[in-house]
Amino acid sequence: MQSTTPESRSPWQLKLQACGQLMRVEKPIGTYLVLWPTLWALWIAAEGIPDLDLLLIFCLGTFLMRSAGCVINDYADRKIDGHVKRTAQRPIPAGLISAKEALYLFSGLLILAFILVLFTNQMTVLMSFGAVALATCYPFMKRYTHLPQVVLGMAFAWAIPMAFTATLNSIPNQVWLLYIATVLWTVAYDTMYAMVDRDDDLKIGVKSTAVLFGDMDKVIIGILQLLTLSIFALLAVQLGLSLWFYMGILMMGGFFVYQQYLIRDRQRDACFKAFLNNHYAGMALFISLFLHYLTL
Repeated sequence: MQSTTPESRSPWQLKLQACGQLMRVEKPIGTYLVLWPTLWALWIAAEGIPDLDLLLIFCLGTFLMRSAGCVINDYADRKIDGHVKRTAQRPIPAGLISAKEALYLFSGLLILAFILVLFTNQMTVLMSFGAVALATCYPFMKRYTHLPQVVLGMAFAWAIPMAFTATLNSIPNQVWLLYIATVLWTVAYDTMYAMVDRDDDLKIGVKSTAVLFGDMDKVIIGILQLLTLSIFALLAVQLGLSLWFYMGILMMGGFFVYQQYLIRDRQRDACFKAFLNNHYAGMALFISLFLHYLTL
């Protein structure tokens, strides 16, 4: 069987590969981190039995919106990424795809996501404009504020109220507890991610919570993690969730302790590993919700 080398691929094959890299298709961690809160919301809103069509819409929408967010992020950072060790070989700074082509790809992904949301209801369609606004403005926040991770958290968590409007055509008050907990969790793990690039960011003037927190980074991440767990516990009380969910909170807390251990010396690889570990923290909480509703 003849192997395919970069030299033997057509220009279209190379361009498609660059588009996939721009969308981070080969790095699904971001999709997982958006997906778990979305699934939490769908399961709570539907009391354990979400409609299959909504489940498909939101799973596909999660992939499309996360991909669109990666594309617009790389477009916004096209003059920065070449100066950062971790991002220097991304498609735009590497010359594999142009800035204009990236905007076309971003627009196409948004259109596909919007087509999906049209199969829900009017309230959810209106809510989707908030998702687009947050996804579009987030990449530019690092130029104006040290809190871009907060905007990212708001964007990542926006599928939560949308899941409730799609399921119930309303937003119960408890939704905002789930939303705030997800925002706090996102700020915590994305600060770990920002710690990987902190030295480069300081040199080129990029702002982040890792830069803002400085030597207090580990302590503040720990506080954010404790607040996240506390809000989930409050949510469990308000919704009358069973022991299964409390076990999920404990498991998530165990992953948080492990992450604190990983970032103890602020080493790049260890901080990135701690960031990746949040996939399992989110999964643990979903499994606990799944088991709670399964055993009712």
